[in-house]
Order: sequence, then structure tokens, then C-alpha cells
Amino acid sequence: MARRNARRAGALAAGFILAGCAVGPDYKKPQTWSPTQWQKAATQERTSALSVPTEQEPDAQWWSVFHDPELTSLEQRLAAQNLDVLQASEQLAVSRGQLLLAGAERFPDLAASGSYSRVQHSSRQLQRIVERIGSNSPGLIPDSAAVGDATIPLLNNWQDGVQASWEVDLWGRVRRQYEAAKSYTNASMEERRGILIARQSELASDYMALRSLQEQLRITTANRDAATRLLQLSQSRYKSGLVSELDVDSAQSELQHTNALIPQFEQRIAMQVNAINLLMGAPPGGLNTELAQTAGIPLVPPVVPIGLPSELAHRRPDIREAEAELHAATAEVGQAMADFYPKVTIDAGFGLQSFSFRDMGMWSSRMWNVGPSITIPIFQGGRLTGQLQMKKASQKAAALRYRKTVLNAWREVDNALTAYQAEQKKNQRLTVQVAADRRSMDLAQSQYTHGLQNYLQVLDAQRRLLSSQTSLAESTANISDDLVRLYNALGGGWETTFPLAQPKPKHT
Repeated sequence: MARRNARRAGALAAGFILAGCAVGPDYKKPQTWSPTQWQKAATQERTSALSVPTEQEPDAQWWSVFHDPELTSLEQRLAAQNLDVLQASEQLAVSRGQLLLAGAERFPDLAASGSYSRVQHSSRQLQRIVERIGSNSPGLIPDSAAVGDATIPLLNNWQDGVQASWEVDLWGRVRRQYEAAKSYTNASMEERRGILIARQSELASDYMALRSLQEQLRITTANRDAATRLLQLSQSRYKSGLVSELDVDSAQSELQHTNALIPQFEQRIAMQVNAINLLMGAPPGGLNTELAQTAGIPLVPPVVPIGLPSELAHRRPDIREAEAELHAATAEVGQAMADFYPKVTIDAGFGLQSFSFRDMGMWSSRMWNVGPSITIPIFQGGRLTGQLQMKKASQKAAALRYRKTVLNAWREVDNALTAYQAEQKKNQRLTVQVAADRRSMDLAQSQYTHGLQNYLQVLDAQRRLLSSQTSLAESTANISDDLVRLYNALGGGWETTFPLAQPKPKHT
């Protein structure tokens, strides 16, 4: 008895060893290149810059650094309203369904069935069989004439039972298939995160552009009011005979030129609001009231946390997606290799069959079968070889795609850091220019009022001031937009909406 149990245990252990064998390459996480520190332009100590990036841990809700309640509200509602994000969620559901299909092959296929049929067998066929037997074996059937008139009556055929089938995964084909499906599901999950942060970035950029246009409209309106006052002053001086009609015409022309800019800004503002409406899944005009109130251009904070360089590969969904696709491609190579080996399936069934429903409960009506079946690929016309070559090429392509994704990520971060620093320098110079143009405008207007300058000097100062003020407003918005692009390049914004699955606590 002990020897028999030992044999059974040995056979069971051998089965587990065989079941644990999987052909093909095992996936190894690729080494991701990253610099030891950010570029010097980004990590230098704060001097005269408006805002300096630091290696502090960034906030997942990066838009909160602008301290703009309306922007924060829009970003928090985006994931539940944006149609692209919702579509990506449904695509993820499709991928999870495919994972369930792949995982189902790891388990036995068990099905119950029952049937009833009214059967009329061929009496003529029976007669032919009897005649053949009688002619070959004289005396076996004494009255062949009577047999020749025999007919088979209508029969009731009752049958029910349970059938089971299970593939013994000796070479890991099923496990590799499930591994690939799971990796594709992870890739779909990262794709949804990537779409989310792209739409979050797009929303913030559109919001900055909207506030910039509203600020430029405010500046243009203020300059229109100033041009109106200058026209009134020119008309008054013309009536007094102090200036010629040329000053009045020049002032009138400048006023109309400034007035002509206002409809253009209003049109661009309406288009920008519609762009935000689309991102929020709202029809045109849906957020007009909410966005009509001008809140000014959101300003960047003095210190911008951007984290450590080594964390980039863990934050960016596109890198994580490319890695998951590489994992899936590696598993598919093993799946293709397993197709070269024999496929072993164990089939089993048990049921009852009888010509009478009353006999279905009798043990003598039982029928059963159990046994393995094996399929060995002998000749496939090169199909298996071609499939393996294709999967190996796909794996190499996925590896190259991963490398390119990582390099592109660092390119985007480097460009964003450079643009962020450069725009701040430009903004500082424009601030100085606006202050100088405003003093020039005040001085020219004062001298014109006292008759010390002609109107051409005032007109030139007025145009320079409007141009520099508009450029400064655009630059201020560009700084905020560059910070948005920097956070987008860093891959933040999905952590609270679609967080990673938390590890389950271990029970002791």
C-alpha cells in the first residue's frame, strides 16, 4: 500500500513538473536609460527666474499649482465627461473580456447535455444485413423469409450526461497565451491613462489660451478707451485752432483700428470656449456662462516640483504601455514555439442512455468514457515556421518601439524644460519693455496736451504700448502653458483617477 501511494505521489509530482515547463523566452524587464540629474538650466538655483523646477515629489493633481479654482474644477470633471477617455475605458473593458477568454483555456471545459429524439431506423438496411449474414452462414437464421419482412419500429432515444475536456499544458502554450493577453490588457490600461493625461494637458492649454485671449481683449478694450479720449482731445484742440485736421483724422483712424481688433478677439474666445466644451463632452455653448468670467491668466508658482529623473519611466503611461506590449510580444514567441510540440488533451464523459425514459434511472443505462488524445504536428506547409518568424520579428519591433518611446519621452522633457526657462527670460524683457512703452505713452500724451509734440509721436507710442502689452500677455500665458507641457511630458495626472492596483494584504 505504501509503495502504491509512493508511485502515485511520484506520478503526480512528475505531472506538476511537466505542467510547469514552458518553452520560449521568459520576459525580462528592459533597462531604462535616465540621466543622473535634470539639465542644468532646470536645476540651477533661483536667481532672477520667475519659477524654478526642483526635484521634489510632484503633486499628482499638478494643475493645483496654478491655484485657479475654475481650472481645478474642469480637470476634476474631465475624466468622467471626456468622450475619448470614456471610449478608452470601453476599449479596456473589451481587452479585459479577451483576457477572460484567454484565461478560460487554463481550466477544464465542462458541459452538461440532455437530448430526446424519436428515431426511425432503416428497416431495409436491417433486411440487407440479415440476408448477407444468412447467405454467408447457412442455418444461422432459419426463416429468412420471415426476416425479410421484419421492420424496425419507431424508437425513443433518451440521453443525458456530462462531458469534460482539458488540455494538458505541457509546453506552456496556454500559459503563454494568457501571459500575452494579460500584458495586452495592461497596455490597454496604460493607453487609457495616456489618453487621460493628454486630454488633461490639452484642457489646461486651451484654458491658458482662453485666459490669454480674454486678457488681450481687456488690454485692447482699455487701449480703445484711451484712443477715444485722445480723439476727443484732438477734436478739442482742433476746434481751438491749435492743431490741424490731420491730428483728428489720425486719432479717428487709430480708434477704428483698435475697434477692429475687438471682434477678432471675441471670435477667437468663442472658438476657444467651444474647444473646451468639446473636451468636456458638452455641446457648443454648454460652458459659456461658466467660462465667461475673466479670472486672469493663471500664474506659475515660484518652485515647480518635477521629481527625480529615474522616476520618469514609472510615471509616463506611453513607456509603460510600450513595455507591456514588449512583454506580450515575448510571450507570443513562446506560444508560437509551443505549437511545434504535441498537444495532449484529456477527454471524459459520463451519462445515461436508454430507449425508455423509465430506464434512465437504472444503473445499467450508464455510459462513460475517459482517455487522453494527442495531436502531433507533422506537416503544416511552413505555417508554424512562418508564425514563429513573424512573432520573433514582432518582438524585435516591440523592443525598438520601447527604446524609441523612452528617447522621445526624454526629448519632450528636455524641450519642455528649455522652453519653460526661455519663455521666462522673454517675459522679463517684455515686462521691462511694457514699463518703458507706458512711460513713453504718458510722456507723449502729456507733451501733446501742452502743445510740445505732434500727434504722430502719440500715435507711435500708443501702437508700441498696445503691441508690447499684447506680447506680454501672450508670454505670460505661454509660461503657464509651458509648465502644462512640462507636466504632460513628465507623465503626471492619472495617479488619482486611474491609480495602480494596490497589493493585497498578506494574511498571517
